[in-house]
Amino acid sequence: MNKTTSTKSRGGKPRGSVPQSESATRSHASNITTAKPSKQAKIVAMLVSEAGATLPVLVEATGWQSHTVRASLTGLRKRGYAITSDKVDGVRTYRAVAPE
Repeated sequence: MNKTTSTKSRGGKPRGSVPQSESATRSHASNITTAKPSKQAKIVAMLVSEAGATLPVLVEATGWQSHTVRASLTGLRKRGYAITSDKVDGVRTYRAVAPE
């Protein structure tokens, strides 16, 4: 018996095909520009501001744990952001300059 591969599923429809109504809905949904900013984008916005941001403020804004926020800062540094920190009265404030 010769086994051949087919692009059809057992239901008779070609695999990967999307009914027209679903396809139209997907393309319409991709045109909507009301997506909320990512948590990483929030961090960048806070860091590039003149005031900068403290670790507790970044944790509150993202809902992440502190070690995750610090790892995110490392990721930004790897992407070319110049991350600086100052400690005044025991409070460390982080600031960033976007890569050119």
